[in-house]
Amino acid sequence: MSGEPQNDQSFDLEKLRQLVEMMESHGLTEVHLRKGSEQWRLRRGAKEQPVAYAPAAYQPPPMMTAPAPVTAVAAPAPVAQPAVDAGLIQIKSPTVGTFYASPTPDDPPFVQVGAVVSRETIVCIIEAMKVFNQIPAEVSGTIVSMLVKNGDAVEFGQPLFNVKP
Repeated sequence: MSGEPQNDQSFDLEKLRQLVEMMESHGLTEVHLRKGSEQWRLRRGAKEQPVAYAPAAYQPPPMMTAPAPVTAVAAPAPVAQPAVDAGLIQIKSPTVGTFYASPTPDDPPFVQVGAVVSRETIVCIIEAMKVFNQIPAEVSGTIVSMLVKNGDAVEFGQPLFNVKP
């Protein structure tokens, strides 16, 4: 014979297919079943090739899954940077985060258009990972425009204000 121990119960590929279909329909990536000395472990997903495990008496071939569908994502439209008038200085975000114009929703904004600022004047808060960073103007002059709105996500180096020195 083949030299392998005989198993009284045959391996049921149809039940295995049903189990894989149930995993897919319920979004499961791993199932581990054990009955006596028989043990099955099914895994599916991008990190590892899904493989069914059984006792040494029988090892089924590796199972294949369909690749995840690829969805097309439109490229974001380029953000038009406002034109900087000659002589204006921009206050730019020193970090990535969420822009807040005031310390709390009930407080007035730190600065408004027409406000005179010095280098130390706090002009906004940028929150990054629950850390609220006060942003100083670092220039002296008059705020002539605000380039972002309260609650906007901002990027590193993104202009926040235009200042006339």
